[in-house]
Amino acid sequence: MNILTEEIQKAGSIAIGGHVRPDGDCVGSCLGVYGYIKENYPEKETHVYLEAIPNTLKFMKGAKEIRHELPEKKQYDLFILLDCGDAERLGFARPLCELAGRTMCVDHHISNQALSDVNYVRPEASSTCELVFDLLEDDRISKEIAECLYTGMVHDTGVFRYSCTHSSTMRAAARLMEKGIDHTEIITRTFDEKTYAQNHILGRALLESFLFMDGRCIVSSVTKKVMDFYQVEPKHLDGIVSQLKLTKGVDVAIFMYELKPGTYKVSLRSSEAVDVSKVAQYFGGGGHMRAAGFTMTGTMHDVVNNLSRQLELQFQTDGGEGPTE
Repeated sequence: MNILTEEIQKAGSIAIGGHVRPDGDCVGSCLGVYGYIKENYPEKETHVYLEAIPNTLKFMKGAKEIRHELPEKKQYDLFILLDCGDAERLGFARPLCELAGRTMCVDHHISNQALSDVNYVRPEASSTCELVFDLLEDDRISKEIAECLYTGMVHDTGVFRYSCTHSSTMRAAARLMEKGIDHTEIITRTFDEKTYAQNHILGRALLESFLFMDGRCIVSSVTKKVMDFYQVEPKHLDGIVSQLKLTKGVDVAIFMYELKPGTYKVSLRSSEAVDVSKVAQYFGGGGHMRAAGFTMTGTMHDVVNNLSRQLELQFQTDGGEGPTE
């Protein structure tokens, strides 16, 4: 019996939560664990608390049961944090975590603060969904649970293209495919397909991007006014920073959008030459070595100027050999 099963069996009531602005790995791991408990421990009171999720992820079983508001005076025996490095990033669900009798965290962020009672943190893992797969009993993973976990792995590995993809990742993905999931449809519907508005704002972000630091960095930004014009929300901006990173000769891609006037959410992607988790942590954020983020107040140019110094330190660390691609 592994640590996750032990914690589940000891609890009568369980809450599950992930980070703010949930992505594929966050939603997939949360709904994967939720489905596992509901199917194998139906006697336990179990709920998932997340912010609104992208429409493309609503096909997963249990998506309609996600709670977006807190119940009054509710205390759970166990709170499971998934794909979330600290309680603050739980957002509105944080009070439930703090009130819970016991907490457990399963995560792969290098910036994880290991603040839960039980921490299963593996920064080298491709995704939290891969870690969840390792913790669940294989013969109890249904097709619906497999769909959730496979979706999360696809999103955090860029369809198994990112450097975080290991042989263990591919073995896990293969086993999930053997559960009978339509893996091609999952990739197409949740990763590749974009709405007309998403294509427009992607095009604008690419058109208005610019290089700096001798071409080693590329940056683009979208204001709240532009987002309102195209009628898109933050969840519709997924993939823009990864597309910027595909620019030949670039070591770091930066994409930012306004959460509100004067406050930007900044996403970073990098090559092997730069550890962007250190950059993000300096500004109060976190993430992985090759993918990280933070929030900063000021203008877009303020953000770029503040980033430049930290990126310069990273480039000095890598020996200043220039672009790696």
